[in-house]
Amino acid sequence: MTLSYQHVSAELRLFHGSESLLALRRELERAGSRRAVIICGRTIARSTELQMLRETLGPLVAGVCPSAREHSPVAGIEEAASLFEQLGADAIVAVGGGSAAVTARAAAILNGERRPLAELCTRRMADGRFESPRLNAQKLPLFVVPTTPSTAFVKAGTAVHDAQGKRLALFDPKTRARAVFVHPGFLQTAPDALVQSAALNALANAVEALESPQCDPVSEALLMQALRLVQRGLTAFDGPHASEARETLVVAALLCGRGTEQGGTGLASVLAHAIGQRSHVANGVVNAIVLPHTMRFNAPVTAQRSPSIRQALAELDAEPSADTSAIGRVQVLLARVDLPRRLRDIGVLHDDLAPLADAAMADWFVSRNARPVKDVQTLLEVLEAAW
Repeated sequence: MTLSYQHVSAELRLFHGSESLLALRRELERAGSRRAVIICGRTIARSTELQMLRETLGPLVAGVCPSAREHSPVAGIEEAASLFEQLGADAIVAVGGGSAAVTARAAAILNGERRPLAELCTRRMADGRFESPRLNAQKLPLFVVPTTPSTAFVKAGTAVHDAQGKRLALFDPKTRARAVFVHPGFLQTAPDALVQSAALNALANAVEALESPQCDPVSEALLMQALRLVQRGLTAFDGPHASEARETLVVAALLCGRGTEQGGTGLASVLAHAIGQRSHVANGVVNAIVLPHTMRFNAPVTAQRSPSIRQALAELDAEPSADTSAIGRVQVLLARVDLPRRLRDIGVLHDDLAPLADAAMADWFVSRNARPVKDVQTLLEVLEAAW
């Protein structure tokens, strides 16, 4: 088969290890920063690790803003952007999980564009197309110190929620992290459940991107390795090598984040966005519940892509009689994790399914699913199967 594709990758500067905080100081100086503001959650703000970071960076830190929250509410973003203005910030250091990175990116957009986020987000037009406004203003440079294995650290897209719970999606390549610093100490600060959920989100994202017809050979290599590392990290997560597993999972998430740039994610992520925000259940848990069902929905158009998933998960010790299809391999891995299995198990009522389908249909990512989603009824059938 003749190949025809473009693979365009943004720069990634990645520093991994116990000396990575010193590298962060060098990178801030390299960027000419003298007044960096740290964005994090309240727990990290009180931690000894953050104190270590402040001591390492010294006078380069202008202040700390503990406004990062789950699902990145607009109020926390406005708080951060206001502090940037007050302190004369010239750089941002996001410390934490995906919410910290998303809050930092959105605050950088708000600080740069100086218009309400509702005016800057992607919109669904009357004809069903999605339109993203160009965000041309200069943005503060962003640096990231992860505590969880989130794919968000290497992304340029940002999704936040307004006071009514509406999801606002923004995209600005200028908010992509200048560098990521993986420090083992910070990776031990996150609760087990949060790490596991983020890893499951990376698993679902990697599978969906591998299923995508836009998945090129370079992306495929990144995503297959991401799947291998997710499998190794999840299976070692509660064993004697738990600390190393956390590092493995963060690397997997970074690879996944880069690998999904071309093909993107699909229906599982769309449903997780809608369900997670409304049920207050972590997106990764929702992803794990719906992923086998969205894979079945996509199966008529993903037969050529599924061998990559099967091969990446071939290290699983499946029984000789087990289903070794792509869906079967994913289910074997998910069965090894203590998780709810159905939407009803996380508090989703049957009457919730129709409004969830409506919300999912308005999500920009629905247009990137491997198999076209024709209407709300199609989504409702997938939700019924997962319920």
